[in-house]
Amino acid sequence: MAFTRLAQVVVRSGNLGLAFAAGLLLSFSGVSWATFGWYLTVISFFHWSEYFFTATTNPRSLTLESFLLDHSREYELAVVASCTEYFLEWFIYPEMKQITILSVVGLLLTLGGEALRKISMVTAGISFNHYVQRTKHSDHHLVTSGVYSLFRHPSYVGWFWWSVGTQIMLLNPLCMVGYAVVSWRFFNERIYDEERHLLNFFGEDYLNYQRLTPTGLPFIKGFRVPL
Repeated sequence: MAFTRLAQVVVRSGNLGLAFAAGLLLSFSGVSWATFGWYLTVISFFHWSEYFFTATTNPRSLTLESFLLDHSREYELAVVASCTEYFLEWFIYPEMKQITILSVVGLLLTLGGEALRKISMVTAGISFNHYVQRTKHSDHHLVTSGVYSLFRHPSYVGWFWWSVGTQIMLLNPLCMVGYAVVSWRFFNERIYDEERHLLNFFGEDYLNYQRLTPTGLPFIKGFRVPL
């Protein structure tokens, strides 16, 4: 059983490594769709690093799902839609995909979101989990330092801007809007659900933290205790 799991980790890591290498080759190839290479590079690194940082910061929660490759059917459809829009628009109007300055802005936004998410994982340590926790563990504590002093949910902020940044980078106007709307709705619901449990876990401490620190995502307030 352990060998099977290790083999699956090796296969997934290896495939992500190949995608990363292919992305780098495309990025420096000089072809008119080189920005798709940027996309391959950042998305493969994102999934590999989710597993790696979980393994180093909270190994107790480490599973194959920590790669987030099987995050949801909606996520898989979003990736397919992103690639489809890119190549359809590149085929019909290739000049549209060569507005380099916008792609660079998207790349910087993507890298910034990725960095913020990983810093959040390291800062939270064993208190970070890919799934909303409905039971408080004895070593689960409220983290309010570092990036958590700026936002209540910095990992979600990072992921949100990472996802939108990838579509700006690809110059995908339809998916850019779609990703922003769907991601916002997802995190709005998730934060509301998560904060109900956090208030139950930490009571007045979390209530005070909530009052002083924004969620970090536009127009998302989270769960509020009725006055």
